[in-house]
Amino acid sequence: MAAPLLTIEVSRLAAGRARLRLAGELDYDTAPELVEAAERVRRDGCAELEIDLGGITLCDSSGLSALVVIHRNGAGPIRLTGTSDQLQQLLDRTGLAEVLTTHQTRTTATTDTA
Repeated sequence: MAAPLLTIEVSRLAAGRARLRLAGELDYDTAPELVEAAERVRRDGCAELEIDLGGITLCDSSGLSALVVIHRNGAGPIRLTGTSDQLQQLLDRTGLAEVLTTHQTRTTATTDTA
């Protein structure tokens, strides 16, 4: 059995807040998984989402689109953390860094930022 292209680990941070930690590829095939995971967490009462992109190895236009959909469909803010230099550059060039709150970090996947 092949390894999944994207894994999403959900952690509750506080009342109304959750972190989605992603690892793998965020592309045409996996973007709907992220949108669905965000919708599930929001249905469970988490309006504020932190999306940790530190484990993302590839992000295409469908991945960027998923982030926009999550932002637009939400009742609260989303915050992107762990963006790589390449992904941050993509967010900057597309203008999404102005719409989505980003925090470029150099942390390992096991380090929590608050």
